[in-house]
Amino acid sequence: MTKRISTISEIANPIVEIKGLNLFYGDSQALFDVSFNIPRQMVTALIGPSGCGKSTLIRCLNRMNDLINGLRTEGSIKIDGIEVLDPELDVIAHRYRVGMVFQKSNPFPKSIYENVIFGLRIAGIKDKSVLDEAVEQSLKRAAIWEEVKERLHKSAMGLSGGQMQRLCIARAIAVNPEIILMDEPCSALDPRATAAIEDLIRELRSEYTIIIVTHNMQQAARVSDYTAYMYLGKLVEYDLTGKIFTAPSHRETEDYISGRFG
Repeated sequence: MTKRISTISEIANPIVEIKGLNLFYGDSQALFDVSFNIPRQMVTALIGPSGCGKSTLIRCLNRMNDLINGLRTEGSIKIDGIEVLDPELDVIAHRYRVGMVFQKSNPFPKSIYENVIFGLRIAGIKDKSVLDEAVEQSLKRAAIWEEVKERLHKSAMGLSGGQMQRLCIARAIAVNPEIILMDEPCSALDPRATAAIEDLIRELRSEYTIIIVTHNMQQAARVSDYTAYMYLGKLVEYDLTGKIFTAPSHRETEDYISGRFG
């Protein structure tokens, strides 16, 4: 495999700047010298075979990997110029700026209303009018308000899988983040629910920077502006999505896109 790396260093005013990122689980290295910039208020997709480091990489952006014993990182991740890997970083405050939606929808066993305002309550917000407004606006942005507005105080566990995932997106955006990380958000959903989430991603791109991990290359092609192809913990190629899928610069990328590999 070639060692060449394609990066888009000319991205103007990137929101995320990753330079020389290495990550180790004990003696085992999972990410190797990853460097690229992510544009703001666009959708960036990370693709590649299972175990290539996609989820590990996005979990670095909100320090979720801190929960893993024996993990060590080298290099730099800056979001709006602030060093994410700084041990003095206020991680709780940082996660308000960088929200996350997981592969499996994970609503809390609470009402729909309480799910949406969970982060606001932790932040100490108690004003009911503020909370009510946040619930309505977040559910509207997540394109689920009309479906749940009459049942806000009923359990979120009664929602369908697609509705649960949109509720989790509403919960993420209720705290007004700058970045939303999505780790395989549609892998457990049927085609109709997947289409609803993809439509939502396209609508939210004007307000948020979205970084999505997906095994579904058609999904990456449909929703993203930029795509990064990763293999064995290395960034092989990163470019405009249209170029990645029609004229990739590296044979490894072409083989993966065409289905000859992975």
